[in-house]
Amino acid sequence: MNGRERVLAFLENQPVDRLPVMPVVMMFCADQIGVKYGEYVRDYRVLAEAQIRTAELFDLDIVSTMSDPAREADDCGACVAYFDDQPAAIDESRALLADKAALQSLDIPDPLGGGRMHAAIQALELMKQQVGDRRAVLGWVEGPCAEAADLRGLNALMLDFYDDPAFVHELLQFVVDMELRYAAAQVDAGADIIGIGDAAASLIGPKFYDEVVWPYEQQLVDGIHELGAAVRLHICGNTVPLVEGMGRLGCEIVDLDHFTSLAVARDAMGPQQILLGNIDPVAVLRDGTPEQVAAAVTHCRREAGARYIVGAGCEVPRATPVENFRAMLDCAKGE
Repeated sequence: MNGRERVLAFLENQPVDRLPVMPVVMMFCADQIGVKYGEYVRDYRVLAEAQIRTAELFDLDIVSTMSDPAREADDCGACVAYFDDQPAAIDESRALLADKAALQSLDIPDPLGGGRMHAAIQALELMKQQVGDRRAVLGWVEGPCAEAADLRGLNALMLDFYDDPAFVHELLQFVVDMELRYAAAQVDAGADIIGIGDAAASLIGPKFYDEVVWPYEQQLVDGIHELGAAVRLHICGNTVPLVEGMGRLGCEIVDLDHFTSLAVARDAMGPQQILLGNIDPVAVLRDGTPEQVAAAVTHCRREAGARYIVGAGCEVPRATPVENFRAMLDCAKGE
């Protein structure tokens, strides 16, 4: 059973030969092929090569287009800073929607229009051509709250939830429409799964999450399902107050950061929700020993039960010792 077969069978609750292995690897895999992360971010050919070679080196079950949160915002015209060996970053001090009225004239960019979204799709096409028959291909979009924060500025958006809820709804709808267009292009290019990263949602609390953000996440999840792809949701941070709502979205996979107990999530989401995570990526995976990593995976499997995919709580940090990374992967194989 190869990686793609394993992942797709597991999503359908069919028998598999071992647990799938789907960690988030970005800076880690750029380091594996000796490239600066700025190249990984900006050159789709480097991104594809790093993902493919890392997946083959460690027998990972997926390859992914993840790199940084600025692709959609950049194509919208946001001010984005690029660095030699770090992820791209959005300059919140010059937020694209610092003036809320600018939303009225903001057009949804063409994901095939030669910008950074297009580059991610080109990377996805390369990965699909080269390993897509052997490994699942994961595309990626920003979630409603996260992308709204990228366009408006995080601090301003948090105040908008109180001061101008009508604007927040309008902005979230713009984001969902944009992300569905982007997701459709990725599915057309061969993505099996679309990941949704909605990190900012962990900052707003259950009231605003349930009443404001959740309905737009639901639109996005439903729209991706209509495109024929599975959904993997990732919300960084402490999502304990949100896990019940996250479970109601109907995502095939829910990633959990190390701040959120898998046992709590399992109780809230029920026995059939696939959970991924939530090994502490720094204290355990990067800074621990192989024995500590193995113990953490064993603990995660015990809390999550059978519907569990092996991975860290968030991105695998650069400088993670290879022996620690392999210890995590070996646990999926029962070794």
